[in-house]
Amino acid sequence: MENNKTVQNGQGRNEWMKIFNNQAIVRNIPFFLFLSVLAVLYIYNGHHADKLFKQISKSEKNIKELQYEYKSVQSEVIFRSKATELMKAVEPLGLKELSVKPIVLKHEEN
Repeated sequence: MENNKTVQNGQGRNEWMKIFNNQAIVRNIPFFLFLSVLAVLYIYNGHHADKLFKQISKSEKNIKELQYEYKSVQSEVIFRSKATELMKAVEPLGLKELSVKPIVLKHEEN
């Protein structure tokens, strides 16, 4: 039984040596380089995607802030353009609302 195990271990070791000999490794160097380039590209793609995601979220946040500012300015403009607010704004200048109908002047040619 022990003889049988040593024979199997010897055969197993020889098979592994055949697979991992120098010629096989040298012959597969271009494939290993190709796999290395793929790994580098995969890592770069992940970093680039993270960077892009951060830029997009930053831009979305900026857009939301600008939308809030636009809405507040728009509501303020609408509020100040009401007739009552305009009257309050021009009162210090001495302007008042007309209480009589305006007169239309016509120019007659002779």
